[in-house]
Amino acid sequence: MKVVIKELTEYEVAFFRRVGSYFEPNGEHWDKLLNWAINNGLFPPQQSFIGISLDNPDLIESLNCRHDACVTIPDGFDKEKHENIQFRKLDGGHYVLYQYYDSPSMLNNGYKYMYEQWSPNSEFEPDYDRYNLEFSMNNPAEDPDGKAKVHLYVPVKSRTA
Repeated sequence: MKVVIKELTEYEVAFFRRVGSYFEPNGEHWDKLLNWAINNGLFPPQQSFIGISLDNPDLIESLNCRHDACVTIPDGFDKEKHENIQFRKLDGGHYVLYQYYDSPSMLNNGYKYMYEQWSPNSEFEPDYDRYNLEFSMNNPAEDPDGKAKVHLYVPVKSRTA
C-alpha cells in the first residue's frame, strides 16, 4: 500500500455530529450537512467534505463513538447567520495520506493498516493531538460499485528516540 507524507493547511469547517456505532449505517448527519452545504453554496471543487471519526472503536463502547460530517468554509463566511450547525478549525501540519477505495463499512481496515502496520515501521508516529481526516472524494451512492473513495489523512510527527 502506497502512502505519501503531505503538509495540510489549517481548515475551518462547519459540521454536524452523530453518536453511535461506526459500523451501523446512519448517514443522517451527512444528509443534514449536504442539504445545509448546498443551500449555502458550499460544494466541490471549491469546498471539501471531510469526515472525522473522533473515537477508537477498539477503546470506546460502540454506542458512544462520535463522528463529525464536515464541509470546509471559505474565509469571510458569516457564521453568525447559522445557529443550527457547529464550526471549528482543523489543525494543519504533517499528515500521511492513504487513498482508500472500498465499501464505506470497511474504512476501519484503512485505519488498522495505518496504525498497526505502516506507522510502527516508519520514521513517523501518530500525532494524537490532531484529528484523522477523511476527505470524501466521491458519493458512494453514485459510485457504480457503491464504493467510497476516501483520502484518509493521519496526523503524524517525527518519531522520538
